[in-house]
Amino acid sequence: MDLRRRRLALAVLAAVAMCAATLTAVVEGFDILEILGKHDEFSQFCKLLNETHLAGDINRDRTITVLAVANGDMGHLTGGHYSLGTLRHILELHVVADYYDDKKLKQLSHAATAASTMFQRSGFAPGMAGYVNITQHRGGKVSFIVDDAADSVKPVTYVKQIESHRYDYSVLQVSGVLSSPEAEAPVAPPAPVNLTDILSKKYCKSFAALLAADAKVFDAINGTKDTALTVFCPVDAAVAAFMPKFKNLTAKAKTAILLYHAIPDYYSMQFLKSNKGKVTTLATTNTNKKDYTYEAESKDDTVTLDTTVVTSTIQATVRDDDPLAVYAVSKFLQPKELFKAKTADLAPAPAPEGPKKKKKKKPASGSAAAAPSDDDSADGPSADDSSDDAADKAAAAPASLFARWVTIAVALALALAA
Repeated sequence: MDLRRRRLALAVLAAVAMCAATLTAVVEGFDILEILGKHDEFSQFCKLLNETHLAGDINRDRTITVLAVANGDMGHLTGGHYSLGTLRHILELHVVADYYDDKKLKQLSHAATAASTMFQRSGFAPGMAGYVNITQHRGGKVSFIVDDAADSVKPVTYVKQIESHRYDYSVLQVSGVLSSPEAEAPVAPPAPVNLTDILSKKYCKSFAALLAADAKVFDAINGTKDTALTVFCPVDAAVAAFMPKFKNLTAKAKTAILLYHAIPDYYSMQFLKSNKGKVTTLATTNTNKKDYTYEAESKDDTVTLDTTVVTSTIQATVRDDDPLAVYAVSKFLQPKELFKAKTADLAPAPAPEGPKKKKKKKPASGSAAAAPSDDDSADGPSADDSSDDAADKAAAAPASLFARWVTIAVALALALAA
């Protein structure tokens, strides 16, 4: 009986350890550019990951191994011989869809294995193209070669482990660039895209007109569409409902709120439905000392955008084709930097306050003073404080529950082992 209790106790403790590792992985996140950015010798590899927008896809994946190449081993990748599309396919060969660290590489069963890469999963790799053969040799040497590599191509070798998080991600250095005829095939550049035409054809004619009327906004958004861009365009009815407020905004505030609807990154519908988090907008990158972000999350297959002022939902997909995504949303997005944040539906009654201050006389409708500016928030600092408090509580809740669960589980394990 004592032996059975001890075994059960060990099983409980093992489960606790595994859950703790999983929670840690989720909390820490993963940023390949940040990891490689600590090492100057990988600056060119980092640069290409960023330019091809592969870094974002790597960060959103899980259980992967990145095979990084040092500057001196990049060879023909830095000579301008390939288009960005072809470069992306070559780099995708260096993202293995499995976890390999130093220990696992040197303990390969049967001394060899084949692993799928991100290129194989991209849909551009026919047959076995995009699979990497990993082989352990005598003396501990480990080599990598793509399955469809030419006979004259030599394998690259494992150099060292850069960073890893067990069972989640690993970043390893290899001696050179992996070669594959399929990955190196020319990729035709994307056809020119007319953003105004896309917005005007479906749902968003009124919003397209607002963008076209502001040269600064149009140039910023249109100049980003060919690299990576996501636009949340309010449907025509939403624009009509918001126009009385929009007309009263200052010129700077109008620019900021239009840029607030654009994200300088490509978010597919699949990604929006499977991830939750704060998104950075073009208003953030173009406005000093302002946040201009909002939460994007999915519930019951519906994607919502919560600015703390309004909650808008995606009504339709206008375009979803990397590097450009356009979604029609139900409401005009209003940032907390310009408008008062909403209160909870069932908020408790406020405590009695002291003597009320005299209210300032409201300016006449349509005057410049009636409009909140982009420098002064309509609701003051309390809106930001409340949203930060809510975020802190939301983040603390899972950790608190997890800590209680661990305490109970450990107590149970100790009792069983007694």
